[in-house]
Amino acid sequence: MLLHYDDKKIIVGCDEAGRGCLAGPVFAAAVILPMRFSNSLINDSKKLTFEQRIEAREIILSSAVDYAIAFCSPEEIDKLNILNASILAMHRALDKLKTKFDKIIVDGNRFQKYKNHAHQCVIKGDGKYYAIAAASILAKTERDLWMLQIHEEFPQYLWNKNKGYPTKEHRMAIEKFGITPYHRKSFVICKNSMQLNLFQ
Repeated sequence: MLLHYDDKKIIVGCDEAGRGCLAGPVFAAAVILPMRFSNSLINDSKKLTFEQRIEAREIILSSAVDYAIAFCSPEEIDKLNILNASILAMHRALDKLKTKFDKIIVDGNRFQKYKNHAHQCVIKGDGKYYAIAAASILAKTERDLWMLQIHEEFPQYLWNKNKGYPTKEHRMAIEKFGITPYHRKSFVICKNSMQLNLFQ
């Protein structure tokens, strides 16, 4: 894991979580870490267990120079498409930062220019740079905790386990109970999903 993309500039890492889900918002985070930050637990959030991510989250929150988390709702995802909504969520996170920065590094290969800041897309960046890995962890844990909350409202979808991703059990629950206000209507959720819009 590399410490910084450029030692001479203040770098902010960005990443999102929840692009492939059938339900819930897409969350994004922006993180600026100290110049000499290092921690063996900080890595691509997908490589960590839920418990490790929660532990890493606390390390990031207490160590970061600055951080912010934002999201786009299922309604915004349906209106904008998931790529544009993911980028908008990252822009919203950047909007919330109080620290001035020089450059943005983003996980993946797609981003839209944020104001006048330079940016660099990094394929699998959450496994290469601490700042992106930290953003991936904050976005993932924030989304997971949010899905655990709405699981209490609709427990039949097992969001406490699948977090809104298209598991077999999640799809079977949609076939049986219909879709909720938290489902993304623009996604192919199940057969005749729009006819199963029972919670509207």
